Amino acid sequence: MPKGPQRDIATAEYLYFSGQAEKAAQQTERYLTHPDRDTRLSACLIYAYANLTLGQIQQARVALGELQTTLARAGNKKQGTAAAFAAASAAVLLHLPLPEKMPPAEDFLPLLPPGLRAFALYVQAHYMYLKEEYALSAGLAEGALSMGAGAYPIPAIYLHLVAVMDYMSLKKTRQAQEHLLAAWALAQPDDLIEGFGEHHGLLGGMLEAVIKPRWPEDFDRIIQITYLFSAGWRKIHNPDTGDNVADNLSTTEFTIAMLAARGWTNQEIADHLGFSLNTVKRYISNAMTALGIKHRQDLKGFMLR
Repeated sequence: MPKGPQRDIATAEYLYFSGQAEKAAQQTERYLTHPDRDTRLSACLIYAYANLTLGQIQQARVALGELQTTLARAGNKKQGTAAAFAAASAAVLLHLPLPEKMPPAEDFLPLLPPGLRAFALYVQAHYMYLKEEYALSAGLAEGALSMGAGAYPIPAIYLHLVAVMDYMSLKKTRQAQEHLLAAWALAQPDDLIEGFGEHHGLLGGMLEAVIKPRWPEDFDRIIQITYLFSAGWRKIHNPDTGDNVADNLSTTEFTIAMLAARGWTNQEIADHLGFSLNTVKRYISNAMTALGIKHRQDLKGFMLR
């Protein structure tokens, strides 16, 4: 690619998705007010998420605000398409309500170029997951992958990860493992590790069960990304939604509490993670003590949806 904004944005995307948030933020900062709308939207989206990982919440909020402003000011269908995609991506991935002026997905999806359309389908699948429509979400993800989304590694990784989320919610661990390994195979050649850290809490212990035993050093990197990203994520999500997603649990405590909140029995959790039954009971007890609750059913109020 020739020197210029397009190459700089592409570089920033690679930096972000390979876990280099600080460099990604530096690369995009100068484009936050760029006159070209698509360049500005791309820069704002990357800058916002990079700053979540860096714990720089005010900078993330500024970029997210610019996305919503651009959507509100969209003067025609083409402008609205780009702005709607960026705004929907920001809202859904933060588990926030969609912007008020958001057009229906069927209006803007066909207008996106194929690579962005593939990522937009992931966003739509993630939105269905949040509505607890797990089978529909998994079907959308698998349909997108079968229709060519696999040609675009980053969207494909995210589509596979949302399928993992769905199948773990449906207690279909074999299908979940297949999608996780497919995502990992796409990620490894270019070290596209960020998405695994972003989704850790939603993957139902699949990283602990599959990645940790075979790739322990990569697993440790994913956990580092998880701690940083989730801390920034909560600082926007919790105040804006009124939810109280836990921020005082270890990643293992959170993983086991998530499974328990989804209705998994202690024995099912133990079998899935390769732990003893007593170890699972201890983790759940520790999580409940840290959260100040006495009943297992109350875990759900502190977990990711």
